[in-house]
Amino acid sequence: MLVYLDQRIKAISQLGHVMGLLARNEAWPGFNCGLSKGEYAGINDVIATHHYSNGWFTEANIRKALESWNVALTNENLGKWLAAYPLKDNEAVSKKVGVICAGNIPLVGLHDVICVLLSGHHAMIKLSTSDDKLLPALLQVLVNFETAFASSFSLVKEKLSGQQAVIATGSNNTSRYFRYYFKDIPHIIRKSRTSIAILDGTETAEEIGALGNDIFDFFGLGCRNVSKMYLPQGFDIDRFFKAIYPFNPIVNHNKYANNYDYNKAVWLLNQDNLLDNGFILLKEEKAIASPTASLYYEYYTDAKTLHSELHDVAEELQCIVGHENVAFGSAQCPMLWDYADGVDTMKFLLELS
Repeated sequence: MLVYLDQRIKAISQLGHVMGLLARNEAWPGFNCGLSKGEYAGINDVIATHHYSNGWFTEANIRKALESWNVALTNENLGKWLAAYPLKDNEAVSKKVGVICAGNIPLVGLHDVICVLLSGHHAMIKLSTSDDKLLPALLQVLVNFETAFASSFSLVKEKLSGQQAVIATGSNNTSRYFRYYFKDIPHIIRKSRTSIAILDGTETAEEIGALGNDIFDFFGLGCRNVSKMYLPQGFDIDRFFKAIYPFNPIVNHNKYANNYDYNKAVWLLNQDNLLDNGFILLKEEKAIASPTASLYYEYYTDAKTLHSELHDVAEELQCIVGHENVAFGSAQCPMLWDYADGVDTMKFLLELS
C-alpha cells in the first residue's frame, strides 16, 4: 500500500495534538480530535491506572511526558526535523527493524518507533514490561488516524526473530548482550547514561528552581535527568536548597521515599558526609551517576579544566545543563532532533539497504 509521506506526518502531528489534550486532562473535545468519546476515555484510563502495574509511572508523570511530546510533534517541528532527510513516499515497507524499548520513564521508546514509521520500515516493537500499556494505546490512535500504519508495526511478546536491523536501549549489562546477539546486523545499541549540570554562580533563583525539574522529573530515573552538579568554588549551597524546596512533596511517593531512606542509612553507616534537606541527599563525589533520591556534587575552580575532565567521561553523558548548554528546566523536553547518545537514528534507518 502506498503510504504518502504527508499522510504519515499529518497522522503523527494529529497524535501529538491528542497527546496535548491528554496531558492537560481535558474533557473529550468531540469527534474533531479523531477519537470517539469511548476511545478517548480508554486512553485516559490507561494513564490513570498505569501506576498499579508500575509505581513509578504516576498519572502526573505520564501526563508530563505527554505534554513534552505534544510540544515536539507539531507540524512545524516535524517539518524542521524531517527537512534534513531525503524522505519520500514508500510503496512497500523495506526492512524489519527491531525496537527494544527501555522502561525507565514513560514513552521512552516512542522516538525510535516514530523514526522507523517515518522512514518507511516496519517496527518490530519489544516493549519493556515496565512500560507496556501506553505506547500500544497511542499506536492504536495513530492507526485510527492513518490505517496504513497498521501494517507498519508489530508488538513482539516473545523473543525478537526475523529482524534485519535493531535499535536497542538498555543497561550497561544488557548492552553487552545486545552487541553480541545483534553483531551480524546493522544496529544502534544504547547503554546507561546520565546528565549533569554546570553552574557558574550567576544563576538566578528561578534558574536554579528550574534545575529542580531536571533533577526530579520522573523521579530522576531518565538518562536526561541531572544526577550531578558542578559548582564554582565558594558557591552557597543554601541557594540551591532554597530554590528546589517546592519539590519537597516528591518524598511522599513511596518508592522514592524507600530509595531516600535506604541511601541515607547506608551512607550514614559508612560515615559519609551528607547534606540532607528531607527529600534529597547531596554527597560530594567524583562519580557522575548518583542513586535515586540523591545528587552528587563537586566544586571546580577553572571552567576550562572542568570541560577537559568531562571530555574523558563524554560516553557516559546524555546532556549537560547550564548557561552554555541545555537550558535549565528543559533537560526532559528534548526536541525530535535531539537524538539519544548523539546517534542520528533517522540517518541510520535511511541508510539501511
